Amino acid sequence: MYVSDPITMVLSIIICVFLAIIFYGWNRRPPNFPPGPTPLPLIGNMHILNLRKPYKSFYELSKKYGPVYSIQIGGRKMVILCGYETVKDALVNHADAFSGRPIVPIFHETTKGYGVIFAHNENWKVMRRFTLSTLRDFGMGKKTIEDRILEECDCLVKKIKSFKGEPFENRMIINAAVANVIVSILLSHRFDYEDPTLLRLLKIVNENIHIIGSPTVLLYNAFPSLIRRLPGKHKTVKKNLDEMHVFIRETFTTQKKSLDANDQRNLIDAFLVKQQENKPNGESFFTNENLTMLVTDLFSAGMETTSTTLRWGILLMINNPDIQKKVQNEIEKVIGSSPPRASHRKDMPYTDAVIHEIQRFGNIVPNNLPHATTQDVNFRGYFLPKGTHVIPLLTSVLLDEAHFGKPNKFYPEHFLDASGHFLKNEAFMPFSAGKRTCAGETLAKMELFLFFVVLLQNFNFQAPPGIKLDLKAAVGFTRCPVSHEICAIPRV
Repeated sequence: MYVSDPITMVLSIIICVFLAIIFYGWNRRPPNFPPGPTPLPLIGNMHILNLRKPYKSFYELSKKYGPVYSIQIGGRKMVILCGYETVKDALVNHADAFSGRPIVPIFHETTKGYGVIFAHNENWKVMRRFTLSTLRDFGMGKKTIEDRILEECDCLVKKIKSFKGEPFENRMIINAAVANVIVSILLSHRFDYEDPTLLRLLKIVNENIHIIGSPTVLLYNAFPSLIRRLPGKHKTVKKNLDEMHVFIRETFTTQKKSLDANDQRNLIDAFLVKQQENKPNGESFFTNENLTMLVTDLFSAGMETTSTTLRWGILLMINNPDIQKKVQNEIEKVIGSSPPRASHRKDMPYTDAVIHEIQRFGNIVPNNLPHATTQDVNFRGYFLPKGTHVIPLLTSVLLDEAHFGKPNKFYPEHFLDASGHFLKNEAFMPFSAGKRTCAGETLAKMELFLFFVVLLQNFNFQAPPGIKLDLKAAVGFTRCPVSHEICAIPRV
């Protein structure tokens, strides 16, 4: 077609160039970048993803494109790592190269890089060292925290007994019990299960976990500049965190008034003492912003994953009454009616195997937390530039058929040998691995064992009369059971 108007001609050329960039340049991968499905303009590969549970799509796509492949969500390219061997190779054998965090809009805008979970570079290293050493100082893995967990177990048992075998929803109760353990380390405090402050904090965490894993936030992360100013759930996440941060700042402001460097009561005290130390030759990372976000990280992560695992455990015992009975028989044989201790674990191989299988089958953090390459890296025949967004898919590890014979079945024998002895499985990686592995892993393991044993020691768990409980997972950043009621019948 002949175009006489020069302005129209220029506009036509600009449109053609723009379309060429979209259709050809948009899909361009860096040289030797991992293969993957061809993205569409603007939306990338979003049209082929289960937006409510993307980990399922990531896992299925690996069967076509292999254990290292790329995908595009909006304009963001990312690399998916699948299977135990591949994930271990990245996170353990190439630990430094895969130890970064990508800039994910919803996390970056709410944390600003403070704290420990989504921190970067030297700030992350300093906060992680402080967190690990302080958690150890305040009892993680020691008898002091073991006693504290058992005290909370007693409170939980009393609360559950108050329902007298009638149906009840257990989410907030178990959330509260587990939260009190980490709160004792953070604040030297314990909340009553009906305390409105605790209930509000738990509601904030639960709501944010749900929202962050929703299709709405996936879209927000893909198109932040377009959606940022629009009303939506992404704003609820920030509003909730702002409310939590007010509580945390008020708490450590109060603690400052009675701070004694020679008598540090909890993690906040330890941080405040560090804050007061002079740093004439370098930057201090012990700022109020880091303290606020660190307490938020530890409270949220320390409560959510462990309590969700326990809720899966109870649900799986209800659905597998024969396994529930075997665990109770072992408890009676080894412990009787006495309080359990962490040292009993080695004498209870079946119970230990069941707890491991609950974690594997529950698949609590199915996507894993996102990683990023800290340098250019050649990995398994592909080139990943510095800053590449990487998802080491934990779902693919915990369902790896090469290491778990019946990956889609709840099967404690995955962790038992032919003689019934506990069998370590190298692909058991619920806490991730490498430099970014869960800082509270030791505490979580002790909590899971003691809470689980005390609960089965005291109750027979079953579904309410006439109700069949299934194993559906709700939408969320973590994989938790859908809302349900249970019955806890006290054991005589």
